[in-house]
Amino acid sequence: MDEKQIIQWLLEGDVAIQYQVHRDLLGNEKKSLQDRIANEGWGKQFLSKRKSNGHWGDRFYQPKWISTHYTLLDLRYLNLNPDNELVKESIEQVLDTSIAADGGIQLGPSTAHRSDVCVNGMFLNYASYFNTPEEELHTIVDSILYEIMPDGGFNCRTTRSGAKHSSLHSTISVIEGLNEFQKTGYTYRMNDISSAKKSAEEFILTHRLFLSDRTGEIIHKDFLKLSYPSRWRYDILRALDYFQNRERKWDKRMHEALAVVLKKQNKNGTWNVQAAHPGQVHFVMEKAGQPSRWNTLRVMRVLKHFRKDKLRPIRATS
Repeated sequence: MDEKQIIQWLLEGDVAIQYQVHRDLLGNEKKSLQDRIANEGWGKQFLSKRKSNGHWGDRFYQPKWISTHYTLLDLRYLNLNPDNELVKESIEQVLDTSIAADGGIQLGPSTAHRSDVCVNGMFLNYASYFNTPEEELHTIVDSILYEIMPDGGFNCRTTRSGAKHSSLHSTISVIEGLNEFQKTGYTYRMNDISSAKKSAEEFILTHRLFLSDRTGEIIHKDFLKLSYPSRWRYDILRALDYFQNRERKWDKRMHEALAVVLKKQNKNGTWNVQAAHPGQVHFVMEKAGQPSRWNTLRVMRVLKHFRKDKLRPIRATS
């Protein structure tokens, strides 16, 4: 398939995919499509699983991946209308009942004294996207910024077993949240957030998105698997998609990661979901090992963004 045929194939998918294809690839955002997400396809299925108590699953973080937390993250990435009242009610409920002593979000009754910086980043991501009042997110931001590590990134183990080195998993979740907070137009601790994003992005780039900064070896082979939904897990496409969403200019340290992604393209021009993260799900959006509209869309918007720099880093290397 050529690019036009691939886009047509994407447009035959769920309405959430259709909306993002028009917005990100065709440049003609159709709000009418976004308004349909809550009433059709995947969006309707997720929302139908909401319980009368305002939660999904058992409670905020249990069980994975059908908890309130991960369902709200899924809905955010569907790009459900940000003013959806059911979602906003559920977020407000979490803020009313689940703030830990450190100002972040507690994962359950046994963690009332501390939060998890990775979860705080994901929470900030969808809470900002769904237009939660800015002042209600101040303690979340404070708790995140308190966790910056000397190497510029973040690691959720700092509040548990301790950590001396940042984690790519935690770092990507945090900067996605900080970025969404700023994109929403919120200004609280603007300079501190911008500085944190810069240092965390540098941490990722220093590792060329998946390589040890000491040995040059692959940090973990799973970083090369293009999974969706990503959950809390890091991979190179998630990082590249963050950089395009952030509107970062091309950096040569992204080259190896993009080359790996391009090698994974199918002969028909699509990309597969390569793996699913084990756990309970409300339903399967796309089967592992099959062509994926999610991953194809994400790769195509990464390529579209970086072509703007005229460096054209669009060739896989051997």
